[in-house]
Formats: sequence, C-alpha cells, structure tokens
Amino acid sequence: MTLTEIKGITVFFPAFNDERSIADLVLKAKDVCSEFTDDVELIVVNDGSVDNTAGELLELQEVVPELQVITHKVNRGYGAAVSAGIGAASKEFVFYTDGDGQYDVGDLRLLINALNEDVDIVNGFKLNRADALHRRVLGDIYSRFARTLFHLPIRDVDCDFRLMRRRVVQRLELRSSSGAICVELVHQLNKAGARFAEVGIPHYPRVAGRSQFFSPVRIYRTFLQLGSLRRRAFAVHGSLHTEK
Repeated sequence: MTLTEIKGITVFFPAFNDERSIADLVLKAKDVCSEFTDDVELIVVNDGSVDNTAGELLELQEVVPELQVITHKVNRGYGAAVSAGIGAASKEFVFYTDGDGQYDVGDLRLLINALNEDVDIVNGFKLNRADALHRRVLGDIYSRFARTLFHLPIRDVDCDFRLMRRRVVQRLELRSSSGAICVELVHQLNKAGARFAEVGIPHYPRVAGRSQFFSPVRIYRTFLQLGSLRRRAFAVHGSLHTEK
C-alpha cells in the first residue's frame, strides 16, 4: 500500500493501571502515524484505573491536545474498553493495542505495509512471547481452543495488535466485557466476510501493571462469555439452517 492511501487513522489504547507506559505509547503512535497521514486520531480508554493513569493522561493532553480520553469511573473490563475505543473511532483505519507496553507501537508500520486492496484486517501474531511459562502455556491453550471452537481464520486471536478498516468493524454488535472480546471481534469479522492478513510482531516483557486476564475470576468470566458467544453463534446458524 502506498503512503497516500492511508487517508486517516484512529489509534486507541485500552488502559488499566498503565501510568508508567501509556504516555510513551501515545507519543510514539503519533510519530509513527504521521509518517503515513496527517489525519491522526488518538484515544485512550481509561478503564477505571486506580493508579495515576488519569493524571498521566491529563499531563499528556497538554503536550498532545488532540488526545481524547474516555474515562470509565469503574473497571468495566477489557472488552468494554475495546468496544468503547471502536465506538469512538472516526477515521478510515482503526488500530489498537494494549496500554501496558508489551508491543512496540513502531511495529504498526509492519501492519500498514501488509495492507492492500484485498485486505480488511491485519492481525499480529506474537513472536517469542515474553511472559512467564504458565502464561505462555495457558495463552496457547486458550488460542487453540478459541480457534477450533469458532473456526477463526487467524493463528493468534489473543494478540491485541490489530489494524482494521473502520467500515467493516463499525457495523459489529460486540457484547463481551472480558477478554472474550477478541474472539467475538474476529469471529464477527470473519462471518461478515472480512479479509485477513497476519504479520509476526515481537512481544516484550510488561513495563508495569498486571494482566487483566490472568486471574481466576477473569478467566472464569471469559470462558462464561465464550460459552454464551458460542451458544448465540450456534443458535443463529441453526435458525438459518431451519429456514432453508
């Protein structure tokens, strides 16, 4: 894709207790996107952080006045933060990644370079996942389980490093408030006929904070929502089959 084909891009970050990493991510995102377009929208969804994330964002807006901050007064969950970011996006392309700094925003260049007229979504997949062994094992099991259960077209649904055409994502009705949002998002995009490409993305140790996913309560809630999502998908498929 040539540089002139990126008319505008929204970058958003779901953030929860990311005071040590969020400012650097926003500043780097602004610099990277300016290489491709003058029309850049920057959004952070502060999902009920209890550290100084809000204060960091307030100071950052003095340097980056175009930064929009969506504030959830209480933690609504990762899925709710992602849905809020997608809902607020207004540009031709939408990119998001987590606010904890485990991905280098500079690698957005890799996603943009993988775009062409036949691609709607460029999804990263983690290279050398920089997490503890138990998280790597659980993450791999989760990705394989989700990919098999929902027939997903990508290898690493848990890699939150995505570039999407807004026109294909703005019509979706996302319900998940947990980490199941990633499965729901990719599943709905696939059902809608979106065309995917994949790019390997380096993965780095967490700068600060703790994962929202790897706790018993959140894992339980995620699998409950996956079950609900599966039942809805099966019900729709079954009703269509009956109508035929």
